[in-house]
Amino acid sequence: MLSSKVEQYFKEQNGWYEEASSDYVGALEQLNIPLDSDFAQFYLHAETGPTFYSRHRELYHIAWFVLYSNYDLSVHSARTTLELPEEYLPLDAFVGEGGYFYNRQTGQVLELSLGQPLQDFWAGQLQPQWSDFNSFLEWFFELDHSAHSSS
Repeated sequence: MLSSKVEQYFKEQNGWYEEASSDYVGALEQLNIPLDSDFAQFYLHAETGPTFYSRHRELYHIAWFVLYSNYDLSVHSARTTLELPEEYLPLDAFVGEGGYFYNRQTGQVLELSLGQPLQDFWAGQLQPQWSDFNSFLEWFFELDHSAHSSS
């Protein structure tokens, strides 16, 4: 379930839509994403354009990119160039030799860059940095600062 912090943040940005686009539903189904996942809930309801910007980085609006770009090329490139398993979906354009990847089987998010981190990943020594997509979103949009004060 998507956190209320993420939902509230996008409502304040006028980027939260209660009704999910049927086109976006179809795009996520093409990727075999469960529609009740936090990943799907985010991409079905949050939208500020084709990308989201925070932390000096851009994230793809995955459903938009599936429908209106060559997202399948990004997926293919991640699998062949970076030798990533099929369950990993790129969340960005891998700018600056690094990027974020969503594991559609576990829901975890991996930050990966060329060099030692990629070698560590191949060797099974680099684990995803976020245990779920919601945690990643709270970090990416800098919403997690209040989480530390409440514990």
